[in-house]
Amino acid sequence: MTQPHPGKIWFVGAGPGDPELITVKGRNLLAQAGAILYAGSLVDRAATLYAPPGCVVRDSKDMTLEDMTAWLLEQAHANAVVVRLQTGDPALYGALIELARPLAAAGIEWAVVPGVSSAMASMAAAGESMTLPEVTQTVILTRVEGRTPMPDGEDLASLATHRTTLCIFLSITLLHKVETALRAAGWPEDAPMLVVHKASWPGEEKILRGTLADIKARCRAAGVASQAMIVASPTLGALHWETLVRSKLYDPTFTHRFRKASA
Repeated sequence: MTQPHPGKIWFVGAGPGDPELITVKGRNLLAQAGAILYAGSLVDRAATLYAPPGCVVRDSKDMTLEDMTAWLLEQAHANAVVVRLQTGDPALYGALIELARPLAAAGIEWAVVPGVSSAMASMAAAGESMTLPEVTQTVILTRVEGRTPMPDGEDLASLATHRTTLCIFLSITLLHKVETALRAAGWPEDAPMLVVHKASWPGEEKILRGTLADIKARCRAAGVASQAMIVASPTLGALHWETLVRSKLYDPTFTHRFRKASA
């Protein structure tokens, strides 16, 4: 049934996999949705359990961009709330702008609800921190070149020269390229590495720790060849370091507007 006015399409980040890691706003929109288009190859099917009875639920894994656009437009003319449910955060390594452009051209209202990225979920699963005082205060979210080329100046070897935290997406099948790039940037063979497969997915998460020298062999032995976050960082393993530079915010010798130095 056609609505007098088109509904609104929401791009909702489903988070990294655990259905409970979707935001409250995202869950509420799913509960109101008349139609949900979810990324079945990446989003846990459990994330659609918040859908109300009678909601039209469609898996997009066999659809082209044109198919998805046509489906969303059709559903927006039949439902007040339509959700495109995407893995992680819609703005990171997704087709957000590619889908939004034809919707905007058709006069369809749309908005984005952010989601927890697998980069954050992977570090949380491993009990690691992306940043540490006087170790690194920078995080680079990137990937290595595969079928999608990298823009000039964004090759991993160049980015890795900063020796900061690298969260490397969509690259587990190209781990040999990751290793080559890190070595070219001067990372030592004993540099700590972390690989997390399906971070937060109930019953499916795997956490692998190693070094630049052996992480590929560890992944092969564990059968990890898809849906994995690769992290190279000077912060890895800090829980077990003998010494650690304290954060100024909580140091008793540091004054800020909420507390005077006590020592």
